[in-house]
Amino acid sequence: MADFVTLLQPRIVDRTGFEEFVEALDDQLPAIERDIAQLRGAPVDTATLARLFRALHTIKGDAAMCKVDFAVAIAHPLESLLARCRAGEIGFSDRIAELMLLTLDRLELALEALAEGRPLDALSLPRLVGGLESLANAPAAEIAARAGELIETVTGFRSVAARSATTATVPPAFPDPAVRSADLEFFASLAKRLDGVSPHFAGRNERLLQLALDTNAAAGTPIDPAQLAAAVHIHDIGMMFMPEAVWLKSGRLSETERAQIHDHPVLAAGLLERMPGWTAAAEMVRQHHEKPDGRGYPAGLKAEAICPGAKILAIVDAFEAVMLRHAHRGEKRSLIRAIAEINACDDQFCAEWIEPFNRVVRKMVES
Repeated sequence: MADFVTLLQPRIVDRTGFEEFVEALDDQLPAIERDIAQLRGAPVDTATLARLFRALHTIKGDAAMCKVDFAVAIAHPLESLLARCRAGEIGFSDRIAELMLLTLDRLELALEALAEGRPLDALSLPRLVGGLESLANAPAAEIAARAGELIETVTGFRSVAARSATTATVPPAFPDPAVRSADLEFFASLAKRLDGVSPHFAGRNERLLQLALDTNAAAGTPIDPAQLAAAVHIHDIGMMFMPEAVWLKSGRLSETERAQIHDHPVLAAGLLERMPGWTAAAEMVRQHHEKPDGRGYPAGLKAEAICPGAKILAIVDAFEAVMLRHAHRGEKRSLIRAIAEINACDDQFCAEWIEPFNRVVRKMVES
């Protein structure tokens, strides 16, 4: 059984050893992710199961040797669970794959937080490891259900997502498809012009659009795709009405500059509100920086008052921002980091959309 004091109060015993473990883990994770993706398509591939088991065993051994005790506690039950898959006692399933990826994400994020002296409370490590230990010893027939319950317990999104997807209101169809198509082309051209401001933004709008539409589809398409597309195209257009020195600034913003930034959703929504048929998109744009706890802007709305489209937009916009911030690590590593950060920010995003978003992004990882 894990030492939960180690999980509640992890510490760096040997700085050199800690850094060596982090470096080794960085090297191992891409191959582990590929093996997990391969097993989702071929769950009885014994060679891949053996390779994945050895990788987890190596992580545990490296952690012990480098005195990173909380990583040992995290890796051990995953290794035990996979040993049962190798023995043919349980099947490797999508739920097990999702749980493994979630656990590895939390491990990596915990290492980063510990290195920077930040608290790890939001990662729910004791709850995750306790659940993994219980799951590793559960009857085979209960594995799938209990794995799903553990994911929901740690992340808090599964059951809420189902309720949201069935209760969200779909806006009425646009009265004139030709006008709708022309408007969307106009919105896309504005977004392309904005993306052209910096070489770092190349292809940004297309990526956001695809991710937003795919997340909506994964939840059963409760949001009108045309309205969502318009919101994606227009959500940052308000930035064009303020000096580039403000919205492209990489350092700390002054109070005046922050107030200017906080105006951009209102300015962008105002454009849509003046065009017939785009009221729903305008609402999404106006609210896409609101947060579930009411600490967002411009209105300080809480979760229940934020429209579903704005909730999607907030997640994909933040995901793209993290990808850009970590682009120097390579596409695979920046993708892993973006997934980890989105899933760890339980007070920044509305939980009911994290699960469909995760399904979409996992496909990106697998491909």
